[in-house]
Amino acid sequence: MEFRFPEDERFPAWKITFFQCAVAAAFLGLLVGYWRVQIGQHYLYAQRAEHNRVRSLPIIAPRGKILDREGRILAYSLPAFSVLLERENLSALTPERLSEIARGLQLDPGDVRTLIEQSKGLPRFQPIILKPTASLEDVSFVDSHQVEYPELALIQVERRVYPLHTAASAVLGHVGEVSEETIAKSGDEYKPGDVVGKSGIERMYNKILEGKDGMRRVIVNSRGEEVGSLDQIKAVPGHDLRLAIDLDLQVTAENSLGNRQGAVVALDPRTGDVLAMVSHPSFDPNDFAGHLDPKTWERLTSNPEKPLMNKAIQAQLAPGSVFKIFTGAAALETGTITPSYSVYCPGEVTIYGHTYHDWVWGKGGHGLVDLHRAIVVSCDVYFYTLGKLLGIDKLAYFAKHLGLGSRTGIDLPSEDSGLVPSPEWAKAVFKRPWWAGETISVAIGQGAVAVTPLQVAYAIGGIAEGGVFHRPHLAFESELANSDVKYPVDAVRRFPLKETTVRALTRGMWGAVNDGGGTGAGARCPGLDIAGKTGTAQVVSAGLQQATGNRYKNNAWFVGFSPSNNPDIVVAALVMQGEHSSVAAPIARDVIRAYYEKRYGPKFPAPQQVQASLTGQSDHNPAARGGIQSDP
Repeated sequence: MEFRFPEDERFPAWKITFFQCAVAAAFLGLLVGYWRVQIGQHYLYAQRAEHNRVRSLPIIAPRGKILDREGRILAYSLPAFSVLLERENLSALTPERLSEIARGLQLDPGDVRTLIEQSKGLPRFQPIILKPTASLEDVSFVDSHQVEYPELALIQVERRVYPLHTAASAVLGHVGEVSEETIAKSGDEYKPGDVVGKSGIERMYNKILEGKDGMRRVIVNSRGEEVGSLDQIKAVPGHDLRLAIDLDLQVTAENSLGNRQGAVVALDPRTGDVLAMVSHPSFDPNDFAGHLDPKTWERLTSNPEKPLMNKAIQAQLAPGSVFKIFTGAAALETGTITPSYSVYCPGEVTIYGHTYHDWVWGKGGHGLVDLHRAIVVSCDVYFYTLGKLLGIDKLAYFAKHLGLGSRTGIDLPSEDSGLVPSPEWAKAVFKRPWWAGETISVAIGQGAVAVTPLQVAYAIGGIAEGGVFHRPHLAFESELANSDVKYPVDAVRRFPLKETTVRALTRGMWGAVNDGGGTGAGARCPGLDIAGKTGTAQVVSAGLQQATGNRYKNNAWFVGFSPSNNPDIVVAALVMQGEHSSVAAPIARDVIRAYYEKRYGPKFPAPQQVQASLTGQSDHNPAARGGIQSDP
C-alpha cells in the first residue's frame, strides 16, 4: 500500500502583508508621537515640567500704618500666613477633593467652589488665596498633608491689627477680601483673595494704604517642598497715613459715652480737623482681618443697635432744641427780631388754632423772655413764635446755608445728608402742599428735620466762627500730596453772619451753660469758657410714648464749644434714648476739658476771669479771644 504525505498548507500572503503594514503603521505612529512630544510640542511640555519644578508665589505687600495726629499707631500689620491653592491641574480638583481640603481648613466647601469659579479667568499658573489669614491649625494641616495635597502652599502675608479694638473702629473701618464686583470693575488690578479696605479710612484711602504685591519663583521637589529659589520681584509696602484724630481725646470721648448708644464728634472749627469721632455700640475690626466667623457676622448684622453703622455721620435724627440756634440766626439775620425782642411764656401758646406746649408746661412757664433768656432756658414758646413769624421758607434757607440738610464732605464713605424740610420737599414726597402748622414743630427741631452729629458740630462751629465753615476732614492735605487721591478744593465755605447775630447767639449759649437755670449746666467746668446748647428730641409722639410705657425714650443732644469767642474746639454729643439732654452735656465737657488739660496742663484760669472776659462788650473778632489762657 502506497503512503502519501499531505501537501503543506501555505500561510495566506495577504495576511503577511497586513501584519507588515500594521507593524509599519505602529512604528510610524510612534515616530510621529515621538516627534510631536520631542519637537512639535517641546515648549508646552517643557513649560509643564518647569511648572512642576518651579512655583510662582506672590509676595503680599504690607498695608501702611494708620496714625493719629501725634504719630501714635491706630492700625498696623503683623506677619502671618495665607493658604494658596495652585490651579495648574484643574481636572484634579474634583468636588470631593475640594471638600476634603475645605474641611481640613475649616472652610465651607461651597465657598471654595465659588472661589474656583471666580478664578477661571486668571492664568492657571497664578495661584489664588484660599484662606487670607491661616491659623496654627491651618498651617499644621498644610505642612502635614503636602503629599496628599501638593496644590496647597503657604506664603507669608501681613495681618491687619487694630490695637484699640472697638475704639475708633467707626473711623478706621476694616479690611476684608475683595468682592466679585470690585474684581470685575478693576480689570487686572485685583484678583480673588486680595485684601482691601471695606469701610472707614481703610476704604477711603485704600489706594494710599495698600502697596504693590511682588512675586518670587521657587524650586520644589516631587512632594511640593521648597528646595531652592530663583528670581524675585520685591513687594512695595503701602504708605503710612496720619490722621487728625487725637488719641487722647478719642479715648476720653469713648469712655465718657460708655456703653450707651450714640455718637460723639469733636472738631477744630478753625481748620476742620476731626479730633475725635465715636460711635456706639461698635465692632472690633480685628474680627474682619481674618476669616470672619459666621456667628460674629450674624451677631453684628442682627443687633438692633446697628454696631456697623457710624452714627456720627449716618444717624439722621431730629436735633430737638439744638435747632433753636438756627431759628434764632434766621430771625436775627432777616431782621424779623432784635435780641431784645421778648415773648411772655405761660407754658403754652395757641397758633393756627392748635395749642403747643412748652417743655415746662404745667409749671407756670418761663414768664417774660428775650432771645438770650430763651436760649438759656430753651423756651419752646419763644421759638414757636419765631417759627410763625419766619415761615418755613426762611427757616429752610438759613438752616441749609448754615450747614444742615447736606453732606459736610468729610473724607469717609457713606455719609448721610440729613433733611431740612421745605414746601418743595412736601410736594415731592407727599404730593401735598406744606402745612403752616408744620413750621412750628420745625422751629424747635422736631417734625421732619433730621441731622447727624457731625453736621451739628460742623454747623454750630461755623456759626461761632461768624459764618466760616471748614470742611471736616480726617486726613491732612500734606498726607495726600504724593498720591493719586486729590484733596478737595472747596475746603472752606462762607456764609457771613452779622457780628450782632453771632454775639447774641454765642452769649446765649454761654448762658445756657453758665447762667442760673441754664439747661446746659452739666457742661460747666470751673476755669473753662464753655458755651453750648442742649436738645431733647422726641422719637415718637407724646401719646404713643405714654401708651407704650415710655418704651421709646427721647434722644439727648448737646453741642458745646470753647472758648465762646472764636472757638478752638466744638463737641457734639448724642445719647440715643438718653431721655434728658443733661446726660449728653457732661460728655462734651469731658472732651473739652481733656483738650485743654493736654494743651495747658490741669491748671485753668479762675472762673471769674473767664466770666469777666465774656460779659464784656467786645465785638466778635479773632483778636478778641476770651477764655483759656496759658500761665505766664
